[in-house]
Amino acid sequence: MDRRRALITGITGQDGSYLAELLLDKGYEVIGMVRRSSTVNFERIAHIQDKVTLVPGDLLDEGSMISVIRDHRPDEVYNLAAQSFVQTSFGQPVLTGETTALGVTRLLEAIRVVDPDICFYQASTSEMFGKVAEVPQTERTSFHPRSPYGVAKVYGHWITLNYRESYDLFACSGILFNHGSPRRGLEFVERKVSHGVAQIKLGRASELRLGNLDAQRDWGFAGDYVDAMWRMLQLDAPADFVVASGETHSVRELCELAFGHVGLDYQDFVTQDERFFRPAEVDLLVGDPARARSTLGWEPKTSFAELVAMMVDADLDLLTGRLRALH
Repeated sequence: MDRRRALITGITGQDGSYLAELLLDKGYEVIGMVRRSSTVNFERIAHIQDKVTLVPGDLLDEGSMISVIRDHRPDEVYNLAAQSFVQTSFGQPVLTGETTALGVTRLLEAIRVVDPDICFYQASTSEMFGKVAEVPQTERTSFHPRSPYGVAKVYGHWITLNYRESYDLFACSGILFNHGSPRRGLEFVERKVSHGVAQIKLGRASELRLGNLDAQRDWGFAGDYVDAMWRMLQLDAPADFVVASGETHSVRELCELAFGHVGLDYQDFVTQDERFFRPAEVDLLVGDPARARSTLGWEPKTSFAELVAMMVDADLDLLTGRLRALH
């Protein structure tokens, strides 16, 4: 029996690296699409780089995606590539739209043209809910995005549904709420906090400057959430799912847990800085994962406190490892 083959866009990112690990463990042949760039960072997949096939492609260029799909004939395509930082989307709204919105259309069109039997996963986001219409948010909650990133993701979500209904593609979206890990980029608040705590604990910094401490999010562990992505593409019929913990925590609580993990009081080190406030804030996001639980059999395995401790410990190891390397 031939091995199943999966294509992951954004394989060098947090979610892409965890998904690649999961699929390799399940016996898949994994193809990773990467943009040609002088600054491509393979750090997150360095430990599995010899087990995956990396190919050049870009969501801005439909031709390159047609070539990748035609050459490698994946059974499944996971679209995890995007301009995915909310704050950056305010400064680069057009690029965000080209990549995060229209990029989805280009990829879906490539699948439609080359092989419409491919199963497609689109990475949607809780940021689509924005100014929330109800709490908690479900698959039926209306969207009111509050950033160019959220707006672009709404487009990506609806175009996926449109291709499913128009061309009978197996195309589904996972509406993932916040999910972090030690592989999270430093521009995201949970990693900014864990890295800042490690620096302060080691005496390499004296303060951590953050934006809105009262913003509330539903946080989980990225390694748990990629399992839900895979489960979606194993269904008999495509559907969209909220993937979340069902709990909400403030940035303030994140700080309290992270600093407390190393025996410090966050109030001694955290300063609110208006430069980090968003032009339009999203105040409260919390998802209802009931459909994922009942239909996919999916449950998050890692608690918020466990995630925070994991990230702080990883950053302490990272920074002390660097220090040892210098001596």
